[in-house]
Amino acid sequence: MFDASEDLTLAELLSPAQVEQALALLSKLCGVKLTLLSVPEDQATAIEFNLEPVAWLKADLSPPQREAAASMLELLVFHAGKYRLAANLHRSASQASYQELQEQNAALQVSEARYRHLSETLQEQVDSQVEMIRESQQRLYESARLRAVGQLAAGMAHEINTPIGFITSNLHTAKEYLNDLTSEADEASHQELIEDFHCLLAESLDGAGRISRIIRDIRHFANIDQSDFHDFDLNALVKTATKLLQSELQTNATVSLQLDSLPRIPGYPARVGQAIYNAMSNALHSVEDEGQVTVSTRLDEDMVEIVFTDNGHGMDEETLARAFEPFFTTRAVGKGTGLGLSVVRDAVKAHHGDVVLTSRVGNGTTLTLRLPTRWPSP
Repeated sequence: MFDASEDLTLAELLSPAQVEQALALLSKLCGVKLTLLSVPEDQATAIEFNLEPVAWLKADLSPPQREAAASMLELLVFHAGKYRLAANLHRSASQASYQELQEQNAALQVSEARYRHLSETLQEQVDSQVEMIRESQQRLYESARLRAVGQLAAGMAHEINTPIGFITSNLHTAKEYLNDLTSEADEASHQELIEDFHCLLAESLDGAGRISRIIRDIRHFANIDQSDFHDFDLNALVKTATKLLQSELQTNATVSLQLDSLPRIPGYPARVGQAIYNAMSNALHSVEDEGQVTVSTRLDEDMVEIVFTDNGHGMDEETLARAFEPFFTTRAVGKGTGLGLSVVRDAVKAHHGDVVLTSRVGNGTTLTLRLPTRWPSP
């Protein structure tokens, strides 16, 4: 970079070709050969630039003629320096402008990156809030549904238990009366009628007993007679859910229970029971009438596991990825709400547990629920 304060050599001001051309032209004008020297000699005139000699002109001329030729070369050198100064100033200004533009561009990129990050952060916060609202709505929905089921079960138990008690009591009394009549009746003429009457009473008593057991299972499953949070028997919930589903679905699929001895665990039995019910219902719906569903429980250090395994058609990767999405279902319209597995996941998460779902097309599905044996400290 050149500025006016610098001391430059002739070679830095003019190229060798320019110097040679200038000497040739002056030689023609003067009629003698002119030579430029890099060191002073006698009979040589200095050629100055910025008051500093840059060369010495030697020629067979009178001093005034040599001075005139030197002045001509100084003028050429001066204008060459002035041109170079202007060019360098222009280049400096261009570089400064380019540097300024680069800095502004860098600042804009930083600003754009900052606003992009802020936008992404805000979007994440919005998505998080939306997800929290959705989950809260779903929990409220499930809580309301569980309360409705509990109230329905309580009403059923109250309304059905009393007449079933009357019916059972009256049937036992009728059976005693029939036994008395049998001993006094003419066995030859009424034997067939009495046998039929015995069969009718036995079937009626068996039906009443089944109704009583169903009501007991519903009461146990809905946790009507117990507080919301307490220690409960996980295996009992599995057995009850199995009985309810087999009665409800009327399927020929086989349900195999492999239940290890487990400690009572703390939690909300109604929510855990709902999760078990939904998990087993999903498994039974995924198999054919002759399919197999295995439910096993085991203790794994400080966690208990419930594993539901079926030999159904399994799920592809896309279905598996969306299995826990609320309202996502592969059943026909009107056949499923798509809340089964999402309720399972939320109930287990609420108990500080975790859920693992594995499946392959043609190889069935395995759903594992893990619950802690101790409730974590707040």
